[in-house]
Amino acid sequence: MGSGRWSTDVYTAADNYRRATGTSAFAYSDSGARKAHPALDPRGVDQRESRDSDEHPFSTPISVLFDVTGSMGGVPRVLQTKLPQLLGLLTRKGYATDPHIMFGAVGDATCDRVPLQVGQFESDNRMDEDLARIVIEGGGGGQKSESYELAMYFMARHTSLDSFAKRGRRGYLFLIGDEMPYDRVKPNEVAKFLGEKLAEPVSTEGIVAELRRTFDVYYLLPTAASYGGDPEVLTRWRGLLGQNVLELDDLDAVCETIALTVGLGEGTIDLDSGLDHLVEAGSKHRATVGKALAPLQRGSVIHRDRLPVGDAASGNERL
Repeated sequence: MGSGRWSTDVYTAADNYRRATGTSAFAYSDSGARKAHPALDPRGVDQRESRDSDEHPFSTPISVLFDVTGSMGGVPRVLQTKLPQLLGLLTRKGYATDPHIMFGAVGDATCDRVPLQVGQFESDNRMDEDLARIVIEGGGGGQKSESYELAMYFMARHTSLDSFAKRGRRGYLFLIGDEMPYDRVKPNEVAKFLGEKLAEPVSTEGIVAELRRTFDVYYLLPTAASYGGDPEVLTRWRGLLGQNVLELDDLDAVCETIALTVGLGEGTIDLDSGLDHLVEAGSKHRATVGKALAPLQRGSVIHRDRLPVGDAASGNERL
């Protein structure tokens, strides 16, 4: 997937129509849907693909999966309203070449009807359509854990990226939430929600190591969420992802944070110039984004140099 081009005019026309008719941007969820939309249902999916094309010969895959339980249910609505800003920074400012964006949602496989939803990698307005199909279940089990490990298992084993296979360049995965993953990927949940057999459990540490062969993985924790700033949650994620755990004081700054993180990873901007771009674009979140990305600045973000094709195919890490 990943053909076509994003049009802000098309997005604006659709938004104006919804406003004029009183139609929700999340009509599928607001209609009372209690199962994943067929376009986002991960069961039976072989691969979600980010493919190069004549239009987009050097694709950059960017996945955004967010918790839709409890206090996190507002995340997709923020993303939907700020899509133009995200695409504008990525493309007009040249942060990433030929971005392909995938949206998805995470819940709790121990109790939710819809614990995992995964869209396609898209380069045009179909990414807005995928957002609109997400079920905002609002459940969760109340035990400070959600099924991020199941989402990471899907991303590790059910995605195929031309950027990696052809150029040795990992994609980006942003997980947005306020709770911890469970400690292992469970075969019964893989069978129930993905429709495949897993011979034995996989530790969360193991699936993260596998996932990081093909994706640079970031965890964004909004400080105003139920477990914002929780030391147990932060310690767990930092043990898995190190400096790539980012605390975000204002959820409205999520798209700007994602865009600048990609720009830093691609080596197309430094943090100061990226923050200046936010001001130029009329964003009010310079300080918020600067604070969130300070750990990457302190950690001296390592740019994603190209691997020899042989190394890409074997999955060896870049240093």
